[in-house]
Amino acid sequence: MKKQISIIGSGFSSLAAAAYMAKAGYDVTVFEKNDTLGGRARQYKNEGFTFDIGPTWYWMPDVFEKFFADFGRKPSDYYQLEKLTPAYQVYFGEDDSIIIPGSFEEICEVFEAEEPGSSKHLRKFIKEAGDNYKIAVQDIVYRPGVSPLELVTPQTAVRVGQFFSTIRKQVRKHIKSSKLIQVLEFPVLFLGAKPSNTPAFYNFMNYADFGLGTWHPKGGMYMVIEAMVNLAKQLGVNFITNAAVEQIVTDANNKVSEIVVNGEHIKTSLVLSGADYAHTETLLAPNLRQYSENYWNKRVFAPSSLLFYVGFDKKLKNVEHHTLFFDTDFDVHAKSIYDTIEWPEKPLFYASFPSITDDSFAPDGKEAATFLIPLAPGLEDTETLREKYFNIIIERLEKLTGQNVKENIIFKKSYCVNDFIEDYNSFKGNAYGLANILTQTAFLRPKIKSKKVKNLYFTGQLTVPGPGVPPSLISGKIASDLILKTSLL
Repeated sequence: MKKQISIIGSGFSSLAAAAYMAKAGYDVTVFEKNDTLGGRARQYKNEGFTFDIGPTWYWMPDVFEKFFADFGRKPSDYYQLEKLTPAYQVYFGEDDSIIIPGSFEEICEVFEAEEPGSSKHLRKFIKEAGDNYKIAVQDIVYRPGVSPLELVTPQTAVRVGQFFSTIRKQVRKHIKSSKLIQVLEFPVLFLGAKPSNTPAFYNFMNYADFGLGTWHPKGGMYMVIEAMVNLAKQLGVNFITNAAVEQIVTDANNKVSEIVVNGEHIKTSLVLSGADYAHTETLLAPNLRQYSENYWNKRVFAPSSLLFYVGFDKKLKNVEHHTLFFDTDFDVHAKSIYDTIEWPEKPLFYASFPSITDDSFAPDGKEAATFLIPLAPGLEDTETLREKYFNIIIERLEKLTGQNVKENIIFKKSYCVNDFIEDYNSFKGNAYGLANILTQTAFLRPKIKSKKVKNLYFTGQLTVPGPGVPPSLISGKIASDLILKTSLL
């Protein structure tokens, strides 16, 4: 009889782990508290419009290729990818934006036009970032975070200084244009921390941006979720939705024995949680929890978000599929997230207009838009505040892009701190997990394997390797590998 493995949550990390464990021959059931699969990467549809609720960027395509290759498949077996050209646009003011092309040579031309001589430094910077990418993403990032020695390799030994310098220092050493600096500092925001707190070694995110490019799966990021679900089902994984796990029960030896789902006791040999780490531990008896609430309160979290999903009755002008609005002071906004913990007075924001690229997102002649304002987790979240900030960003959008759009809104749906807590049991409503700063890297992150409960494991953005979709895929593989190596099954 196959051993029973229960997985909590159905986000990217859980789906990856489910596929690997099923491939290894185990009886895997995924329990999802919501009525649809995908975790933060679910989909929202309304009046003929489609929106990715969570992630909208497809970066690091090699990580997706590696995942599917482990099962003798490739992404194109499930979904169609298109490289975005241009990759994205960044606004700094009225009639003042930089469009990032889809090829590195064209990007160098953009840099040179903005700051003569900068392309020489950019080439050197991206060459180093590419080397770091090979070291990090193709090797170190797949390690389980159980020992500091995992970070010690011949390649990292000669780069030790990069762990104690920062992206901000590295970028600003040779580039002087404030606009180009912001473009180069932007990718580390996916790691959930300020450039001034992110080790310079993480410049591999710049290689992910300029070297590998920005892609779009036709139909959106949810197509990746559907692909992983289909793969897992082909491997025998069972999925149960509307299934809230209320308790993890252990025996006299502190070994997982069963879970309680919607009041029903279900026997299991092992639990892997892709749900919020802090929440998962509240499902245990207090003496079996590894990390206290005080521990979590002292961690540096990646931001939460205020999101709006908006349907427009016309096509918008002067925007790209991915558009960043950096027309206010980044440092002031970042201070409100990480230091003062308050709503930003003048927020930066991001907008995705997928219907520019993909007709499936909106009816003919109309535009689907997702707007995102990064926020500190744990903020007060009210409808009044949501409406206030929607008006702020829409007025800025109109001013910066030279068009009226407010009267063309068919509908809008908001999503913020309270929703992250309600839908995902997210600690303080964080959206991206723990920030990847030096003191929260690798072995310094919460452990995948519980130290107190036998056969309890964790995966996702609060453990290794960190925030983001590709790291979540990798986290699922790391967790499954560790289970196969160390569990008592």
